[in-house]
Amino acid sequence: MGTKTSRRGFLRRAAVLGAAPYIIPGSALGLNGAVAPSNRIALGFIGTGGKGTNGLNNFLRCPEAQPVAVCDVDGVAREAARERTGLPAEAAYVDFRDLLARDDVDGVLIATPDHWHALMAIAAARAGKHIYCEKPLSNTIEEGRAVVEAVKRAGVVFQHGTQLRSFGNIRHVCELVRNGRIGTLRSITIGSPPGLAVGPQPLMDVPATLDYDRWLGPAPYKTYTLRRVKAPQELPGWYFISDYSKAGWVAGFGVHDLDLAHWGMDTEHTGPVAVEGEGVFPEDGLFDTVLTFRLSLEYANGITITMTDTGENPHGVRFNGDRGWMHTRGAITCEPASLAREVIGPNDTRLYRSDFHEQNFLDCIRTGRETITPVETAHRATSAALVAGIALRLGRRVQWDPEAERFVNDPEADRLLSYPMRAPWRL
Repeated sequence: MGTKTSRRGFLRRAAVLGAAPYIIPGSALGLNGAVAPSNRIALGFIGTGGKGTNGLNNFLRCPEAQPVAVCDVDGVAREAARERTGLPAEAAYVDFRDLLARDDVDGVLIATPDHWHALMAIAAARAGKHIYCEKPLSNTIEEGRAVVEAVKRAGVVFQHGTQLRSFGNIRHVCELVRNGRIGTLRSITIGSPPGLAVGPQPLMDVPATLDYDRWLGPAPYKTYTLRRVKAPQELPGWYFISDYSKAGWVAGFGVHDLDLAHWGMDTEHTGPVAVEGEGVFPEDGLFDTVLTFRLSLEYANGITITMTDTGENPHGVRFNGDRGWMHTRGAITCEPASLAREVIGPNDTRLYRSDFHEQNFLDCIRTGRETITPVETAHRATSAALVAGIALRLGRRVQWDPEAERFVNDPEADRLLSYPMRAPWRL
């Protein structure tokens, strides 16, 4: 690497290397145990509330991460992030497009409400920015496929916020399942948290610190109430309102567990072929997505995922084989107990190892390697959750073609694959 080669030019060329297992020695970047400012990866943070704050704090643990800009439509959250990063006032934005227009931004964290993920990820890809996007990837399957294509065309690095893949115990369980330690995998059981309900909410004046129209963005216009946007001591309301989260908590949280199920049974690039289920929905009030649920997702390999709320099954993913079972969401429980002492041998199938999700994203920007949760994998896990949400909403069985990404002879279900966006927003 010659003295005339810029850091930014180097990062662009590294990304072009694709998935090649090429590691740049620290000496080539002038690191020598410390990351010089000129060799750090410049990041912009879009959405700096709860998940955005967590993500920002995690990136600040990475020596080579250099925050250069923050963006939020909520002035309070925006200012808190600016102060946390020590950035000047001119580095804090209301409109994400202004942040993306900066030439000095290498990558972005997108941690906004779900209805913004796809539009922002596509815009970031078109701007040539590497993307760490919180889960779920998209609000509809059409949006998710559009993100996949945009990322592939741009050749940028993408990481999905399903960070459980970076937990060692979870990887170990998936490796044991892949290597037949529980025998033939017969089924998978998932317990995932239920949704929430809340009564009718009073209409309120929009706070002076919030650009509410930008917060709504592509979603239908609805009169402001605090519980729609945030909650002082609970989860923000938008997680449980279909205008912003089409499948509710099944996608908002359950996508973590569906992703791990896909990882363990080697279906990361496909999806279910049939889904049926039943759920209880709020009868009135602000929230309208599913509360308790029981779903069955059937795959072409003959394996069925039974996914319920945690009132029926414990939180996590259980792989059921003909010689035993293993359950994990960090800790491991299993039967027989000897499975916990199994080791992966040199000739066994090994899965991608990441010990810290944000660091993995930064490493892949350096090397051009694919991340542990690349965009197609993110789309397939999200799609499974969204198809499940559609089956719950329709209250009946649906047949799904994971290759065509359409329902089979079901125009009613197909109409739920996308939705009209509020002008001027569109895919």
